[in-house]
Amino acid sequence: MPEHRIFATKFSSVYPLYVQKVERKGRTKEEVDRVICWLTGYSEAELQQQLRRESDFKTFFAEAPRLHPNSALIKGVVCGVRVEGVEDPLMRKIRYLDKLVDELANGRALEKVLRE
Repeated sequence: MPEHRIFATKFSSVYPLYVQKVERKGRTKEEVDRVICWLTGYSEAELQQQLRRESDFKTFFAEAPRLHPNSALIKGVVCGVRVEGVEDPLMRKIRYLDKLVDELANGRALEKVLRE
């Protein structure tokens, strides 16, 4: 079965869409960065390096230092798909990120988005 096309999509091409989505709702790029760093374990500098390198989603998540241990607490529906039911590990990580950005855009407190 062929890989989903999102796996080969450049993370740097989707990142501005995440930022635009939250900024329309009064949130900030810094909050998006914090959510991404929380999930992946990247530092801010490492995140910026991934963006400059134009890594695809597959590489972005493969090179992530560590997925946050509380990421398993991310539950719910994003784009009509129940996050916790996604079987492919890479697709689940992508959906985790989508869900976190959605929660941020929907005004959820950052501490709750980060499962702290």
